[in-house]
Amino acid sequence: MNILSMIREDLQNARVHDPAARGDAENAIVYSGLHAIWLHRVTHRLWTRGLKAPARILSQITRFLTGIEIHPGATIGRRFFIDHGMGIVIGETAEIGDDVMLYHGVTLGGQVLTQTKRHPTLEDGVIVGAGAKILGPITVGAGSSVGANAVVTKDVPADSIATGVPAKIRPRKKDENQHLVDPDCYVI
Repeated sequence: MNILSMIREDLQNARVHDPAARGDAENAIVYSGLHAIWLHRVTHRLWTRGLKAPARILSQITRFLTGIEIHPGATIGRRFFIDHGMGIVIGETAEIGDDVMLYHGVTLGGQVLTQTKRHPTLEDGVIVGAGAKILGPITVGAGSSVGANAVVTKDVPADSIATGVPAKIRPRKKDENQHLVDPDCYVI
């Protein structure tokens, strides 16, 4: 996929995830989450090509400009959306799948000081509410949600909800057509 196609996909994704999104031109100019993602793609490419110092410098400039800190080593899939991104921190060994959404103040952090996999993996379709902290080399399974301000330190199975401090995990409810429904779980 070329750069223009990715930018178009990201802009369309912003319209899908944010009812306040008015148009592509405005979103491209004012959405700090989009800016952080676009610049992360540049820093990640530098990082994987061995240009670690320039990657870290550009990532810190991006942090200063957007309030979103994404380590250049983090791996991020397609259609990743950051809504109201201020205060987001994504660590070096974090892995984020496709169609993932984060709200402001989320931390994907580590718990150890060794050079190993120490940050979380978010599988496809995960939604993480404002202020949530997901810590350590754990996996949040596909289609799961993490509630606002939850602290998650254990794996979350696919199609589950994690809420509270420490997070309690329960399966998501499904209706008779196997569609996920959880009116009592709000992630923002």
